[in-house]
Amino acid sequence: MLRFRRLVHTAIKKDILVVGGGPAGLSLVTALKNSALTRHLDVAVVDGQPIVERLGNWAANNKTTEFENRVISVTPGSVSFLEKIGAWENVVHERTLAYDEMMIWDGESGARIEFDAFDSATGTVATMIENSNVQQALLNTGNTRDTVIQAQVEKIHTVNGLPTVKLNNGIEIEARLLVGADGQNSPVRQFAGITTEGWDYSRHGVVATMHLEFDDFKQTAYQRMLKTGPLAFLPLPNATATLVWSTYPERAQWLKQLEPQAFTAMVNAGVRLDMADLDYLHSLDPKNTDEIIYEVTWRLNTLDEDDTLPTRVESIVPKSVASFPLKLRQADEYISERVALVGDAAHATHPLTGQGLNMGQRDVAALVAALELAVSRGLDIGSLDALEPYPRRAYLQNQLLLGVNDSLYKLYSTDCEPIVRLRTLGVQVLNKLGFVKNKLVEMAD
Repeated sequence: MLRFRRLVHTAIKKDILVVGGGPAGLSLVTALKNSALTRHLDVAVVDGQPIVERLGNWAANNKTTEFENRVISVTPGSVSFLEKIGAWENVVHERTLAYDEMMIWDGESGARIEFDAFDSATGTVATMIENSNVQQALLNTGNTRDTVIQAQVEKIHTVNGLPTVKLNNGIEIEARLLVGADGQNSPVRQFAGITTEGWDYSRHGVVATMHLEFDDFKQTAYQRMLKTGPLAFLPLPNATATLVWSTYPERAQWLKQLEPQAFTAMVNAGVRLDMADLDYLHSLDPKNTDEIIYEVTWRLNTLDEDDTLPTRVESIVPKSVASFPLKLRQADEYISERVALVGDAAHATHPLTGQGLNMGQRDVAALVAALELAVSRGLDIGSLDALEPYPRRAYLQNQLLLGVNDSLYKLYSTDCEPIVRLRTLGVQVLNKLGFVKNKLVEMAD
């Protein structure tokens, strides 16, 4: 008589599996392990990159090196959350800079609005910090690094009614709750069948790290609103700044072809010259460095020096220039049965107001609050009943911020004279209304 051996599915079992080891994913794990209500849960985070190997000793290895080009603006609210979960104390603080003023001006009319520390109850507008600095701080908080599994996700499917993740190292992990913190092209979101709404901006963000001619005594973030997209000039310590220049894809490609000296000249031009000059400069051969520098220099020399503008750029950090496409996306749902989405897996926005990471931190805070409530009530943490408070708290606020961001982008993406006049008048009035500016700062926190 033939005997058949019954094959039994075996998998590692976790209460919560987070896919994605960026700031949102690591913040979630750290927060859950920091909470008295959820610290008993068996939690793991999967990431395809060697984040523990790369970032575990980052603090010791990055005391004096150049700043990275992935730099984020962290609001006081996000700082408070990172303090609450014990991570902020592990940040390398000499590599951060809190700025107390932000100046935004119209590239067409010159009309400007200023936000300063007096518009914020926290005494600061935001803090500039490298993405890696945030990640390493989270990894080095509590036992977060012990929860990290380095592997690529090969497949997500359902086994025994639970989401199960198959990794490229042969391991399968079965979770009561699967959290997607895995970016704009989230495999977790695709597994859950959650669709997104939104559009591409047909713009790319060009980033670079810059050395300035001197260290300004004012800690100010600057943003010039051009019809091609905003040019942001954000301060870092030691006469350094980070650039985020939103522009047409072909212009982004043109900028990336420039030699460092020509790129430096173009950044100074982007801050100071009008659109007609910038349009002409972008028509030049990107390989003709001498011509570009000459054309920029003589134009800048015709201008009076304006001490309200950022310090001129002296040089670009080698190999720091990069670009990425800009999109607006909002997931139709943040949850489904046994699945939750946070950060870029749930939404994507233009970097205009620096809200990307901060929205992700607010997602994490809301999801942790929902899970704490579920545990206190004895609910199944993967059930819709347990997860429902999360989108109720996070979805509408994110929708509002996405809408404001998008409206501002579209308002400034035109040089139509009547619109320029109306927005100039609006900015001039708004700049005089301190209480309104205070509310705008609070909304972005």
